[in-house]
Amino acid sequence: MNAVDEYISAFPPEVRKIQNEIRKTIRSVAPEATEIMNYGVPTFKMGQNLVHFAGYKNHIGFYPGPSGILAFKKEFSGYKWSKGAVQFPIDKPIPYDLIKTITQFRIKEISQKV
Repeated sequence: MNAVDEYISAFPPEVRKIQNEIRKTIRSVAPEATEIMNYGVPTFKMGQNLVHFAGYKNHIGFYPGPSGILAFKKEFSGYKWSKGAVQFPIDKPIPYDLIKTITQFRIKEISQKV
């Protein structure tokens, strides 16, 4: 079991299920990304941080960085968000398609910086 598996396994089943689905969603569009723990949360890297996610009692935090938030802030109108993070309540449907789209945006952004 790696560090990300250990992190996810510490949560209640319903939160584990969501985190595993987010992990799978990110991996589906970033299969070459490295998965590590960074800032104490699961992180996908492609030379630099791509996206992070974290489980909490009542929500999942998704961290695509300031550019990922700025580019999609209209889509976050129903969620609590800040300059670098958005919170998806665990008692509402998780927008996996939006997570996928934001991750694709970040991949493109990172590849253009190289």
